[in-house]
Amino acid sequence: MHPIAELAALIHPMPAPGTPDPDDILADMREDVDRKRKEYADDLEATAFGTDTDPLIVALQKAKTEKEEADRRIRNLLAYAREFHPPRRYSLNELGEASGYTFSGVRTAYGDQEIAQVQGEIGRTPRRTADEREGETT
Repeated sequence: MHPIAELAALIHPMPAPGTPDPDDILADMREDVDRKRKEYADDLEATAFGTDTDPLIVALQKAKTEKEEADRRIRNLLAYAREFHPPRRYSLNELGEASGYTFSGVRTAYGDQEIAQVQGEIGRTPRRTADEREGETT
């Protein structure tokens, strides 16, 4: 297998038999993975060639960018859960477990920037002011 195809296979693994439920969608899932692998390999090859960078380094850079994007989405979702829902709808433990943060980390995972981003996206103001957030104990 070509190294770029191997990288695409690592990024987009095939579902194992018995994984999807119902089993009859396995062929569709494998076809979808094949398509994603090809798209990824084509993009990786073009980027590596265009920047004269090793494909593995490009793949790592892409993975890092995706990780940073996922972290941003988690912070925005935490801001949404804590600042745009009624108080105590979600416990800090529940949000922490779901997001991979400790319960105390949930409080500091997001800030004014994420709150403003959520506010801009959903068109609502947060239920608490910055001063109220500053003085919170739980």
